[in-house]
Amino acid sequence: MPWADLHPHLVWTLGGIFALLAVASLSTALLSWRHPEQDWMELRQRVRTWWLMATVFAVAMTLGRTVSLVFFACISFLALKEYLSMIPTRRADRRVLFWSYLAIPLQYWWAGREWYGMFIIFIPVYVFLFLPMRMVLIGDTRGFLSAVGTLHWGLMTTVFSLSHLAYLLTLPTSGNPNGGGPALALYLVLLTQLNDVSQYVVGKTFGARKVAPTVSPGKSLEGLLGGVGVTTVLAVAMAPWLTPFGLLESVLVGILISLAGFAGDLTISAVKRDLGLKDTGQLLPGHGGILDRVDSISYTAPLFFHFTFYLHF
Repeated sequence: MPWADLHPHLVWTLGGIFALLAVASLSTALLSWRHPEQDWMELRQRVRTWWLMATVFAVAMTLGRTVSLVFFACISFLALKEYLSMIPTRRADRRVLFWSYLAIPLQYWWAGREWYGMFIIFIPVYVFLFLPMRMVLIGDTRGFLSAVGTLHWGLMTTVFSLSHLAYLLTLPTSGNPNGGGPALALYLVLLTQLNDVSQYVVGKTFGARKVAPTVSPGKSLEGLLGGVGVTTVLAVAMAPWLTPFGLLESVLVGILISLAGFAGDLTISAVKRDLGLKDTGQLLPGHGGILDRVDSISYTAPLFFHFTFYLHF
């Protein structure tokens, strides 16, 4: 899909993202110049990584649906691989991992074929039934319940949940004249990431009352409420540009994404806390791993998809 065929609203929004990144880069350089005594390395790494992620995302979104689906499938693959590298696994389970990875191209194939019935039950039903059977046939029952539950939870989080973002791309323009499915996917990703940023900034600036100190000490009630407020305002402002939502729907979407994003972030924080890890990986300098970056989307994607699908498609 060449730039000339993209909906103008989609093009301008992508341009706005890079404009924001340019402002962030200039601000970082200014801070480093004004306060050279402080260490700004992590902030510079974060901004550079944001540039890389935004560029790869924009290229994938503008090269057509097939490229976008492959891109999101690769994100699921990396997230699942990262997850499996973190959790303790039995030696016998390694013979089952092939089938877990095979679920990724199949799940995204259903999305690309717009086969909603298979898409929505493949992992929750068929993979859920198949993997335990395959593990039982190996014959090792020690730690079986923990192993099968951990593996399926990982598939639900890194593949099933994230694949809803890919399915958004296939939704017809008739349901969203303002850019179709790609605009909805961009709207979701942009709001989810800005919600993370606003919760972090507000929490760092005004945070006093901890929400879950034993899980994530940095999460505060002030940060959560600030994220809800900022995300809801942005959802309302961008809705006429990228979505078919009216005022009430966009308010509900803003609240939904902010609360779901907070829950997703907190859930992955609990996993890391349980495993004694600070980050899920080191693939993204300044951010950690893939799971650290998509933890919020693993919650917001399925909820946003079904909200939108029910009301407009």
